[in-house]
Amino acid sequence: MNKTSKLLAYAIVGIGALIMLAPFYFMFVFATQSRTDIFNVPPPLFFSTELLNNIAVLTTRLPFWKNVGWSLYVGLMSTALTLLFCSMAGYAFALLEFRFKKALFALVMGTMMVPAFMNMIPSFMVMDALGWIDTHRALYLPGAASAFGIFLMRQFAASTVPKELLNAARIDGASELGIYWRIALPLMKPALGTLGLITFISSWNNFMNPLIVMRTAENYTLPLALRSLFSTTSTEWGALMAGSAIATLPLIVLFVISSRQLIAGLTAGAVK
Repeated sequence: MNKTSKLLAYAIVGIGALIMLAPFYFMFVFATQSRTDIFNVPPPLFFSTELLNNIAVLTTRLPFWKNVGWSLYVGLMSTALTLLFCSMAGYAFALLEFRFKKALFALVMGTMMVPAFMNMIPSFMVMDALGWIDTHRALYLPGAASAFGIFLMRQFAASTVPKELLNAARIDGASELGIYWRIALPLMKPALGTLGLITFISSWNNFMNPLIVMRTAENYTLPLALRSLFSTTSTEWGALMAGSAIATLPLIVLFVISSRQLIAGLTAGAVK
């Protein structure tokens, strides 16, 4: 590739990056603007001084910091349970032999073909029967063993955990649970990091499940709480943008810190 082609490629990538980053930039800019200024033509391009006022409106209209806390709680619980159950299932499907193994794995993979909207009514009925409406356990327990997570952990374990090492541990008298916890799990750290990041981001951004089961504003997670700011007459757009910016900051920081881990986990199984 000659110098001109490289410069052209960099220019195309740069323009694409600017286009994708523009919504984030304007979100942070609008978070510092008043509702009137946001709708000026042309729109404001630089930061202003209304951020504290917008946050004051946000915390007046919503129990905002409690909503942040619930989102963090649900995200951490979803991540911890998903990592535990999916790693156990992935380890079993990849490295253990048992009856109906292929059929069960095919059944797990088959659930990925069911559109998410088809689960809404059955999920609500189950949560209602269990008495979990307006409780946060309804947001992290049902999806604690996702088909995608099981598939990811199974593929990674099959390609990176040597069976000879497990057999040697069995000869030494290690239990199956001990082998999983002390040998297999540490070897699956790259995949665990990737799955944990994906799960936390998905839980943090989850809107539909809280919409189905949550009833009181004090129990809302962030996406549902911010949606409640919309009004047919007077939406506080500055406060909404401020809340969106605050909700986005943890994800940006998390992704910047763990992006290398994410890429390594997704590609490790392909470069055995």
